[in-house]
Amino acid sequence: MDSAQAFELAEIDAVGQAALVSAGEITAAELLDAAIIRLEAARDLNAVICDLFDRGRAQAAELDASGRARDQESGPLAGVPFLLKDLGASLAGTAEAMGSRALRTHVATETAWIVDRYLAAGLVVFGKTNTPEWGNHCTTEPSLFGATVNPWSPSITPGGSSGGSASAVAAGVVPAASGGDGTGSIRVPASCCGLVGLKPRRGRSSFAPGSGHSLEGLVNAHALTRTVRDSAALLDVIAGTVPGDPYAAPTPTSKYLDAIAERPAAQRILMATDSPFPGTSTDSAVVDAVEDIGSLLGDLGHTVKSGSPTIDPDVVADAIAVLHTVSNTALHALATSVLGREPTEDEFEPSTWVMIREGFTTTGAAYAGAIDAVHAQTRRFATGMAGYDALLVPTLLTPPPPYALLDQPRGTTRAFFDVEFATTGWTSLANVTGWAAISLPLGSTGDGLPIGVQLMAPDETVLLQLAAQLEGAVPWAERRPTAWVG
Repeated sequence: MDSAQAFELAEIDAVGQAALVSAGEITAAELLDAAIIRLEAARDLNAVICDLFDRGRAQAAELDASGRARDQESGPLAGVPFLLKDLGASLAGTAEAMGSRALRTHVATETAWIVDRYLAAGLVVFGKTNTPEWGNHCTTEPSLFGATVNPWSPSITPGGSSGGSASAVAAGVVPAASGGDGTGSIRVPASCCGLVGLKPRRGRSSFAPGSGHSLEGLVNAHALTRTVRDSAALLDVIAGTVPGDPYAAPTPTSKYLDAIAERPAAQRILMATDSPFPGTSTDSAVVDAVEDIGSLLGDLGHTVKSGSPTIDPDVVADAIAVLHTVSNTALHALATSVLGREPTEDEFEPSTWVMIREGFTTTGAAYAGAIDAVHAQTRRFATGMAGYDALLVPTLLTPPPPYALLDQPRGTTRAFFDVEFATTGWTSLANVTGWAAISLPLGSTGDGLPIGVQLMAPDETVLLQLAAQLEGAVPWAERRPTAWVG
């Protein structure tokens, strides 16, 4: 495989690459070699922090030798090179630092259920992507591995916490990479890097074998992609549950990849451009992007009305802060186990240390109250959405932000999230409510940087159908960042 061919393959999405393998036009091993060439060409982005080339080559060779990569029953993505986020997508026997200096020697002892699903579908895993410590930040600049560069501009963050995955996909290293989303950690980097980023609804996939859920249900796992069909195909791969899971989303009536071929029924869409958090505003370029898509959706036959569902922003912010403080004590406990001693303050990011210390003093009553508050606000939100099928909002309230903004300590965990929510706005509401949400690269700033527009709904099917419809009306496939490897 020469470099020219490797770079040409960057133009083809995951479903397209798998089709080439299935047709016998290329092998899984050749696809992997091409992806490695592109990764080496994009090293300056610092998107991939753990190479797994040997295991990837062994997997690709096994797929080719067994014929599984050409077997349609292996799924629509067999043979496609794939990267795992170094958090929430554990692979037994591989390094798993989760962006933390305290976990710099940690090796995963088990493979996450979703990763087993990826491997069973024939995705060829050959590396792990950069992430901020414990997924705490909506930017990817951990002191352990250094900042990941946004392919659109070195002056703006690629977002986080799935920033390494987003950077690799946006640059064309791979067509898709895994991600996780607790307050916007798939959708924020999708917006910053001009990608498709879907957060599935709560319970769509399993957190087995490690846990029943994460952050009391705020976190969902999925992927960053450049096309809607890749997002749909990957959701087909990970949709499902394991016996003993605490809850599950209703089984879809058809495969998501099949569903996006259908035109969505006319939807009733509520559009909001103002921030849900008082004292924060929405940049005019972002407002314009959302309103343009609202107008387009109207032209496509949907009913779009301006308004906003009701929440108590203080209650939401307080609950999210409390849940994160307690979650970070689990990071401290894991680090203690790995190191064989208690980690020291300088082995954590300053903002993480604030959360850990608060977590040690958070009472059980406060934690239980935060869980109750999340459920109460979910009911309030759902009541405000009565009569509507979907919500149209900004992904970020601002254009892609600079570095050294969304990872800084603010004295308290609540103050930290106040700063985050002044940028991210609506993203956390999908996590709190458990609704599905998707960010689409439908806008741009005056100087060409991407702006994401977000849709939320109780279920993924309608979001993916709307996304496919918008992708057809406003194609983004030809938009390329400055650091595109192709």
